[in-house]
Amino acid sequence: QVQLVESGGGLVQAGGSLRLSCAASGRTFSSYAMGWFRQAPGKEREFVAATISWSGGSTYYADSVKGRFTISRDNAKNTVYLQMNSLNPEDGAVYYCAASPELVHLFRGESDYWGQGTQVTVSS
Repeated sequence: QVQLVESGGGLVQAGGSLRLSCAASGRTFSSYAMGWFRQAPGKEREFVAATISWSGGSTYYADSVKGRFTISRDNAKNTVYLQMNSLNPEDGAVYYCAASPELVHLFRGESDYWGQGTQVTVSS
């Protein structure tokens, strides 16, 4: 069982930055693929970014955030981060942290574990 707790959301002006954190419980954090998803009002939840510890620690991004967002993880702290720069109003959503033993599950949006979400609001 993995519990995920997000933090770092808030209100920011367009062009600004936020850093989200997700603290995970459990002893096998490094064996999980970790990801971030978001869901805006009236829209489906969408994949944002993912990272794995194996295969050189690869990272993956949705095209809409590539070059602006950076996902990283600290396995010693059981924490995954999402640095969000150059935010625009379209980035406003509830952001969810996700964990799965299989990276493909994250790509499919079928994560084994989800956090409760943290709200990000970007004003124009």
